[in-house]
Amino acid sequence: MKKLTDLIGVGVGPFNLSVAALLERVPHLSSQFFDNKKEFIWHEGLMLPNTYMQTSYLKDLVTAVEPESPYSFMSYLVKNKKFYRFLNTEMQTITRAEFSDYLSWTAKQIEQVKFSHAVEEIKHVKDRFVVTTSQGDFESKHLCLGTGKSAYVPDYLKSSLGDHCFHASEMGLRNIDLTGKKVVLVGGGQTGADIFLNALRGHWGQPAQLDWLSRRANFQALDEAAFANEFFVPQYVEQFYHLEQVVKKREVDAQKLTSDGITTEALRAIYQELYDKFEVQKQRKWVRLLPHRTVTSMTQRFDGFNMDVKNSLNGLEESHSGTVVILATGFETKLPRCLAPIMDQLNLCEDGLLQLDENFKVQWQGNPENSIYAVNAGLGSHGIADPQLSLAAWRSAKIINDLAGECCFDISESSNVMEWGSEGATTSFSVAEFVSVA
Repeated sequence: MKKLTDLIGVGVGPFNLSVAALLERVPHLSSQFFDNKKEFIWHEGLMLPNTYMQTSYLKDLVTAVEPESPYSFMSYLVKNKKFYRFLNTEMQTITRAEFSDYLSWTAKQIEQVKFSHAVEEIKHVKDRFVVTTSQGDFESKHLCLGTGKSAYVPDYLKSSLGDHCFHASEMGLRNIDLTGKKVVLVGGGQTGADIFLNALRGHWGQPAQLDWLSRRANFQALDEAAFANEFFVPQYVEQFYHLEQVVKKREVDAQKLTSDGITTEALRAIYQELYDKFEVQKQRKWVRLLPHRTVTSMTQRFDGFNMDVKNSLNGLEESHSGTVVILATGFETKLPRCLAPIMDQLNLCEDGLLQLDENFKVQWQGNPENSIYAVNAGLGSHGIADPQLSLAAWRSAKIINDLAGECCFDISESSNVMEWGSEGATTSFSVAEFVSVA
């Protein structure tokens, strides 16, 4: 057995990396963070050309609560000798590639972050957790789960997965050649838009046909308005937590486009590219944009795939075919297998996911002196901001403050712009009291 630590982080993505970076400012708390990868890699398969973050670079791992931290994005620019060049670009958002490089730069500096440590099993023994990894056993008083999300593929499409039908998260990992292929892209979010634009520009060769299917009524823009961004401030999240569950679901559904739309820049680039190819160059129209389409089934043929598709606008059934199918169908939360030994002690929601308290602590039936925290697991409990990078630093500080039992980070705010509940209501809201701006 190894030395007992205060916290072990399971998984090293941006969110647990944020916790690790801030914990360096709290020296009396010991920690270790384990990940199975050989080095830090963030969405490697989605590192496509000209893809940008939807979040400001100021919403990095630490700045919102600890701007003096050596792990801020500004510090990254200075230490890498590119501060002035960056300013001269006048970019409001940065590329995914640069943000990934910033994350990797941070991970390399934090001694407590350990790669090539696959977490295989977590047990609870008396007053501690025993974490079994590929490099041995480690003991900790507390855990922080940050294993991320998995690629989502509808059940009726799983049997078709292979060399010519795959999830969008694999785009950067495959040797893809779409030359002369009939390509069907399924999914109308930002990832779908990024893939469509690169395919339109011939990044993987010139397709013979490119169809873009989406269940949505249109290829809809990300809602980046100032008031919509009030959903991504701590005070809103704190009030959201106390809403009735039926109201939470309604609000998350209504706020979808604040996090799951397509950036205006990407939509403009796509439209301009379409105009240039088919109106100026007068190319044969080899592209179709197909909103209101839901794939209901798919069969594999000797020369490709045939899809049954429902058009929700006119109610008609359609048939679409392709030689390559790319599924930009998003991601889903799954509990990691390493939790199996303690699974029966975890309190789960109706959807089988973790129940979290206000401080992102998992509600469980084990020793109350041992806490389990979870990041990127609170969409249903904490709202639309939880899976996003916007409040990563604030959430990390909230977790650390709870873990330490004291205010290590000042996360108090000035008064909010919006008044979300009835006057004087601070801890709970009913359906009637809560006013939606959606």
